[in-house]
Amino acid sequence: MRHTIFIFAVDIISIIMKKALVFCLTCFAAQMFFQCTPQSGSSADSEEILYSSHKPYTRWWWFAAEIDTADVKYQLDWLKENNFGGVEIAWIYPMFGDSAVQRPAWLSGDWAAPVNFAKRYADLIGLGCDYTYGTLWPFNDLNMPDEDGSKSYFDTVSPMNRNLIWDHPKRARILNHLDKEAFYRYAGRMNKGMGQAYEGSRSGVFVDSWEVETRYLWTKGFGEKFRNVSGYEIEPLMKTLYDKGNEDIFYDYMKVLSDYVLYEFYEPFTINANRVGAFSRAQCGGAPADLLTAFSLVDIPETEAILYEPNFSRIPASAAALTSKQAVTSETFTCIYSWTGWGSGRGKSPYQKKEQTGDMKLIADALFANGTNQIIWHGMPYNKKGDTTNFFYTTVHVGPDSYFSGQLKEFNGYMEKVSGYMRKGKTYSDVAVYMPLEDSWMQVDYPDSLKMPWVWGAYELRYIFAPEQLKGRQPLWVNHHFLSAAKYENSRLYCGDITFSSLCLNVDYLDIEALRNIVRLAGEGLPVWFVKTPAQPGKNKSPEYAELITKLSLIPNVSANPEIIRGKALIEGENLPDFWCRDEGGELYIFFANPMSQNLKYPLTYLQSFDDKGSQRNITINANGKTEKILLDFKPSESLLIKINKDGVINFIDLGFKPEKII
Repeated sequence: MRHTIFIFAVDIISIIMKKALVFCLTCFAAQMFFQCTPQSGSSADSEEILYSSHKPYTRWWWFAAEIDTADVKYQLDWLKENNFGGVEIAWIYPMFGDSAVQRPAWLSGDWAAPVNFAKRYADLIGLGCDYTYGTLWPFNDLNMPDEDGSKSYFDTVSPMNRNLIWDHPKRARILNHLDKEAFYRYAGRMNKGMGQAYEGSRSGVFVDSWEVETRYLWTKGFGEKFRNVSGYEIEPLMKTLYDKGNEDIFYDYMKVLSDYVLYEFYEPFTINANRVGAFSRAQCGGAPADLLTAFSLVDIPETEAILYEPNFSRIPASAAALTSKQAVTSETFTCIYSWTGWGSGRGKSPYQKKEQTGDMKLIADALFANGTNQIIWHGMPYNKKGDTTNFFYTTVHVGPDSYFSGQLKEFNGYMEKVSGYMRKGKTYSDVAVYMPLEDSWMQVDYPDSLKMPWVWGAYELRYIFAPEQLKGRQPLWVNHHFLSAAKYENSRLYCGDITFSSLCLNVDYLDIEALRNIVRLAGEGLPVWFVKTPAQPGKNKSPEYAELITKLSLIPNVSANPEIIRGKALIEGENLPDFWCRDEGGELYIFFANPMSQNLKYPLTYLQSFDDKGSQRNITINANGKTEKILLDFKPSESLLIKINKDGVINFIDLGFKPEKII
């Protein structure tokens, strides 16, 4: 199907006539913006606020087929009416894997026409429009040269590839995510096809969680770089890399691999996005890399739930706080009640089209209480007006035929309201906790009890928690990347773009460079809660390590006693609910998630939220020079939000929404 500018004009002419002045001014502003936008660097350096409306977005699956602009318009209008803030277009396989379906060629002019229409019409009605940066994920291309494809050390014959793409059932080569030149060649093809889609308001380009095979991952030059970093050859050891007893070698391998992932993929991904006038949004989860640093390299760090449980959100939220990023997004409501594989009859997820807003609210509230502040529904299928044929198999179903359509607008309003408060000012924190990255690399595999078909390696950091004693201080994760440039002055640790009173070191392994910096900071006066003595990871041990450990342990402001952390916690009490706090010039906003949202596990039980009979928590708040005891009275399915003004006065803010069981 061919779409012309004339058809676009006829389709929306009545709206243009009513809003001509606004539209022209918007186009002029957009033109001026792109003329003035720097061609490199992160959007975090600008004053632009991304996702400024706080309304939830939805992923929008465009199944390989002819896309009709009338249906695009209909669905965007429906989203606007139901209090969504925007869409993320994701191009995927033909519905039911129908290889005979007619579809425009990938990245062709006919393919781009409805995409460009969607962007212009979204701009016109005030919706955002993001794009998955390819067809399905990970990044792949039918026309990718073999030398640009992902490979393992033993990959001499069979290339890494995937189907379920726009050109299904054809299989496309997966991009080598360890080679920025390969990425830039891929990006050149994408940018050419999407050129007009970048025009108008600023769009995000998105990369999903890491779905590239990580075992034995390799690229040209890896062996030489490994020798330079580690001082020995890895090639003779690759066959036994994952064997028991080779943890030190695996650690050294991961240390080199991580740098490839960070600076050959995530950093170029952001640079490219900014160069075309877009911004980068990424789920770094699953990447074989230093995740905290990875999340800090993109413009918008994103988590997901509930294939990742909500506690994982504290990693991207910490990265955002350390680099002054306002928005932390989440792909939300994925596989809420488990899932059915695409190949298993191509069936729907359990309870699809019977989802309960109460159960979804549990997940959203858990995310808010772990630092997420922008919801992205997962998600909505493209369908023709009046048709309900298309669906995505691992999702909550969003659309005019949603089971929860009667509560959708109000639920979106609730999430918009909480997101708005959780974007005020900056993230509050008192204590930095060293993230156990080295522990995860030395552990290699998760135990069988924590593995899932798509999860095997401890490097994913899915199950890490700060010590319970620190909960009331809203601790954030830090790592060597940030501590290396940190300083301690005026009784505060200046780390990235945030300050802390103290550091918690509670790891089994610690890199020697990180240890040197912690010794330096402790010597400057930083209080360190030194919970246990770590060992040096990696094959080559240094005699200096034991000397540094001894030096650290003898510094007066370093102790195994948690009382070394000075001052009272922001929140005190027994069995504290999960919470998140933002500080806006001394005024604090604290969101307390309903206790039923605590420690959610995949998958939820259907109607799980309606087991809530209500609960109470007596807490003490130490803020702005005052100590106040208050009662948190959680009604069934209710979470709470309070504001503490500069004089220490506490007020509850009504959040309004109460989900009802849908029968």
